Order: sequence, then C-alpha cells, then structure tokens
Amino acid sequence: MSPLATATLRPLRWLGGASSFGLLLPDASPTPSTMYAPRGLCLTDDAVVVADTGNHRLLIWREAVPGSDHQDADVVVGQPDMVSEGPGLFHLPTGVLVSDGRLVVADAWHHRILVWDDLSTAHLTPPAYALGQADLEGVDEGCGPLRFYWPFGIALVDGTFFVADTGNRRVLGWPGGLPEPGVQPDVLLGQPHPFARGENRDGPVSASSLRWPHALASVAGHLVVADAGNHRVLAWRLPLEGDRPADVVLGQPDMTSSAESPYRPPGPRSFRFPYAVAAAEDGRLFVADTSNNRIGIVDDTAGTFGAEPLGAAVDRVLGQPDFDANGENRWDRVEADSFCWPFGLSWHASHLGVADSGNNRIVIWGEDA
Repeated sequence: MSPLATATLRPLRWLGGASSFGLLLPDASPTPSTMYAPRGLCLTDDAVVVADTGNHRLLIWREAVPGSDHQDADVVVGQPDMVSEGPGLFHLPTGVLVSDGRLVVADAWHHRILVWDDLSTAHLTPPAYALGQADLEGVDEGCGPLRFYWPFGIALVDGTFFVADTGNRRVLGWPGGLPEPGVQPDVLLGQPHPFARGENRDGPVSASSLRWPHALASVAGHLVVADAGNHRVLAWRLPLEGDRPADVVLGQPDMTSSAESPYRPPGPRSFRFPYAVAAAEDGRLFVADTSNNRIGIVDDTAGTFGAEPLGAAVDRVLGQPDFDANGENRWDRVEADSFCWPFGLSWHASHLGVADSGNNRIVIWGEDA
C-alpha cells in the first residue's frame, strides 16, 4: 500500500485561485482571493493568517477553516487595499506567528521581525516595534546579536522565541519569550559567535553547522530546524543554552553529509531543500520536502529520535503516490492533494496548513473521520 493511501489527512479547503489548466498561475494583479508564491502561514482557533509573499502582504481569513474553496480573504495587512502589491511595509514576508493575540511576522527582505500587539487591529495600526533594526524605518541587513539577514522562520517553543536567521546561517533564541527591542538572545546555534555568518561555520558540514535554516518547530522535547541548504532536518534536545551540536538528523545518513539527490528517486530517507517543519501534539513531525514536492511524516518522533537519531526514515508522504516519486503536481494537473514547491507548514487543532508556493495557494488538510 502506498504512503499516500495510508495517510490520515485529506485536503479540506483550497485558498487561492482556481486552476483551469495544468499549472496554477497567479493573476496579473492581486485580488482578495488570489496569491503569488505564499511562503508562510499560521492557523489559529479563529483565523488563517497567510504570508502572501510575492504580493508583499498578509491575508487573513477570520475563520479557523474558511467555509468554501477560493474564498476571499477578510483582511489585508501591508497594502492599502486588496488589489495593491509591491514592497512597502513588507518585502517578501515569510514566517508568521500568532501568540497570545499578538501578530509576529518575519519581514525577510527588510531583515527584521515585526510585532503587533493585537492581530485583530493589525490592518489598522502600524507595528508596535521591530526586532533586527534600530526602529521601524530601518531595513538594512546585518550580523550581530541584534541584527538579521533574511530571517525567514519564527517559532515559540516551550517559552523560548526562536528565529531562523537564514542569511546569517544561524538560529537565535530568547528564553523569556518574544523579546522587546534591545534584548540580546541567549541561544545561538550554527555559528561560533554573534558576528559570524559563514555557511557551515566556514567549514565542513557538522552537527553544529547550518547552511539555510528556514523554519522551526517543537516535537518530542526537541527543537527541530529545517536546514534546507544542507538538505536535512536537525533536532536539538531541549532545553537549550548557548551553542551545542544537534542530537538528531533526518534526510542525511549522518551529521557530516549534505548530499542533494536531484537525479534519483528520493526514497524515505532523503530530502531535497526541506524548507518547512511543523509538529502535532501527538508527536507527528511534518517536513515540507520542497523540491521533492511532498510532505514527509514521521509518526513517532519520540521513538524515532531515541532509536534512530541518524538518518531515520519518514513513515508516510502526502502529495506523491509513493516514496520514489517527486514530480511537480505528480507531473500532471493541479489537484487538491498535489504539491508544487510547498514552502510553509502550520499545524493547529487537527489541521495541517500548507503554503503550496509553486501553485500559488494554501491547502488546509484535516484528519479523516
């Protein structure tokens, strides 16, 4: 039986334009229902928040699961209306987090994290403050304890606020939660000091190095990082203090490998540019295996991380008929359960949201009855 056939998730809702052809192309101009290369999202109890990355805006649906496919968004943030686009407040927003009613956005190409005190009024008010810049006017890249270069991913894990500072090839963490401006991080992974930014620490791939860390999640007592440029997922046992090697690697046979496999079947133990991770309360880990156009699922991370911390296999995949297939939309038409470069994941209340970037849409998956 194929991994897809045994999956316990099925597509429930398609947000974004309908596809009349084999490839889902964005509209020439934005609309309330269409997107261009969305790369991040956050599902909550009463909203779906999407980083419509290519249109430099956020779209918000004020429902946990919108009532119909291709439904118009209720709110836009970052543009004056639903038909405007182009860099302004945002320049390629990616990571999205809603925590205690606050909205946090990784404004990647402005090299900053923006924070609103209230999600419900974010479209009416400027951000309360920015992290990574001296003020809300700053948009320059940098490296240091208070600077970012392409911060793509953000997460709150066991009270610690983490940032995947992708361009600086590191992960930063603030154990006190979402910090105020000027508070330096206590956790630094991937670099030997706060002013270092080299790929893999300017050396060989190791358990302590990162190339393109892009997203973060928490599962089975571990911080999980999608190290896309090294074609792997790393996990660190919590709690974390300072800098130490990762404890678990998926997608590679060991901690010193970073092979890409574009010309052979990926199988269950190989990733190609995994850009996103998400985790369920029951210990399942979801990996957006982006260039293989699939979502890999590890069903029992507690057992897997303990018994096979180096190069463990995913148990199932979504989006492909088996472990060896990797075609964009299965080399066929766009379907509700196919993918073309999935870049973002969010799990909440038995639902998996996927930013299916190459198809310019969000698909919300739900548990089978």
